[in-house]
Amino acid sequence: MTVYRFEGQALAQKTLKAPIHCTGIGLHSGVKVCLTLHPAEPDSGIVFRRTDVDAAICEVQATWRNVCDTMLCTVIGNDAGVTVGTVEHLMAALRGCGVDNAVVELDGPEVPIMDGSAGPFVFLIECAGLVAQSAPRRAIKVLKPVAVTAGQAHAALEPADAARFTFEIDFESPAISHQEGEVELVNGTFKRELARARTFGLLQDVERMRAHGLARGGSLDNAIVVNGDKILNRDGLRYTDEFVRHKILDSVGDLYLAGAPILGHFHGHRSGHALNHSLLDALFADEDAWCLTPAVDEQSGIGDDVPAYAGVA
Repeated sequence: MTVYRFEGQALAQKTLKAPIHCTGIGLHSGVKVCLTLHPAEPDSGIVFRRTDVDAAICEVQATWRNVCDTMLCTVIGNDAGVTVGTVEHLMAALRGCGVDNAVVELDGPEVPIMDGSAGPFVFLIECAGLVAQSAPRRAIKVLKPVAVTAGQAHAALEPADAARFTFEIDFESPAISHQEGEVELVNGTFKRELARARTFGLLQDVERMRAHGLARGGSLDNAIVVNGDKILNRDGLRYTDEFVRHKILDSVGDLYLAGAPILGHFHGHRSGHALNHSLLDALFADEDAWCLTPAVDEQSGIGDDVPAYAGVA
């Protein structure tokens, strides 16, 4: 593969080598969806294209400005009212694999949930392969702390030399309880430490979610279901702290709606999609809080002296 270099040693943007597709069920809509990842031009970013609506209004740019709903998932939409739901796991996979430009074509209202993690999307991206493009990759560098709060939940971004995510959760359910985790996105840590962590929910919340038109496609095949101190999934957990790992995964996907990798340290405490979106709003509302900079090489040896993931279950 040709490696492009630019003034200041900026890395090249990347896209897919070839289209690749999958089929699955929407977690909240319960609708079967066919999804295809396509290569895209430099500087085009991630674009979702609904093939089941009029071609004139079918595209939705994956950007924080287009977030229109954050109830239990992240939904983006355009001015014509066309929406795409549950984008966070796919966005996390694209971020974790270093994909800058892609067209996500789908024939339904929601990205398929697959097994509830980003793992299947990472597999698709690796099967398709990546190619460098003749344009420099830029990162969004955090220049000063930015924070948002909602009740007991808060989220923050602080300056850092790498993309680092720290998260803390507290649940009354003994099966989840208190968990903390930290990941630095370097040297394939997204695939190793986060990609297979699945979405989760409490059994008592299922009827409430379905009353709101959510979780219609949910099952033990695509989510961890917790009942008190019990994990109802037959095979149990993939990690002892799978819950906090998935919350970090969600944050990676939500923050990739910034339009470029964020170079900074994210802290989340009981944060969710709504607060993650509010954090991006706050970041970009302050022109002194960020700048564009040449992207760092996340496959370099940064962080080799310390574990890339530190979790406390």
